Amino acid sequence: MSSFLFITLSNIGDALLTTPVLQFLHRYDETAAIDIVGDRRSSELFLHCPYRGEIYHKQKQRFLRGAPALLFELRRKRYDLVVDLRTDILARLVRADKRLSKTTGNGQGHAVERHFAAISPLTEGEEIPSTTLWVGPEDRDYADGVCRQLPGDRWLCIGPGANWEKKIWPAEKFVLAATELGDGLDALVLLGNDSDNRQAEYIAARVQLPCVNLCGRTTLLQAGAVMERTSLFLGNDSGLGHMAAAVDTPSITLFGPSNPGRYHPWGPRAAWLAAPDSNIENIPVNIVVEKVRERY
Repeated sequence: MSSFLFITLSNIGDALLTTPVLQFLHRYDETAAIDIVGDRRSSELFLHCPYRGEIYHKQKQRFLRGAPALLFELRRKRYDLVVDLRTDILARLVRADKRLSKTTGNGQGHAVERHFAAISPLTEGEEIPSTTLWVGPEDRDYADGVCRQLPGDRWLCIGPGANWEKKIWPAEKFVLAATELGDGLDALVLLGNDSDNRQAEYIAARVQLPCVNLCGRTTLLQAGAVMERTSLFLGNDSGLGHMAAAVDTPSITLFGPSNPGRYHPWGPRAAWLAAPDSNIENIPVNIVVEKVRERY
């Protein structure tokens, strides 16, 4: 059996954008157990990956302070292949027969294309797969419990928050969009973390549709399982948009100052709207509503 080491990225969306490479590595050698290095929170995304080996944590906030212990663990093995999409430093320090990193290829364009360029010596023109989120049965059980509370089956999932204020479409515009779409919907599901609760509560208090607010109340994989059951995801540029694409739920992501050409969710059912002046507040409600109706 072969042994690979895969070093992924930190943030939720960034980590998901590396999953096409992980899928290819499995196709390249289906016998390989693939150990994964990731951040403690985002590594949950890989928990149910059927071909993973061990998961090791690299803590971004600790910088070099946690590196010796991590390196000690990794050097206990010898790997047939190391793929490092974070830097090329760790790949040089572990024991390996072959090393590939972001300096290997000459990647341009979207982040997924640049990641795939890092393994270009192996790919030989292979098509890049979609991103993937491996949801477990217990996560789907949680989603079933949530969805049993909702009427009908036309559910719009909204991600009202983001990690930067300039990436957040105003909550009142989500209300206006949901109101305009109301006749075609049975319920709303609001997803996010604790810091998104202010926007979520604002929306939940003003929409006329049945609404469940799950902000801060789910794990990442539970959120993914809930999105898997909804009809469409609408939200800001955050990890949730990438999660929706990774569970193959139709999605529309709203971009302000970020570059969608480089960071849009990767998948055949993922769409996005970008503010022409990079100010997300200036994305009109009617354009969002039109896009939702086009996709849903």
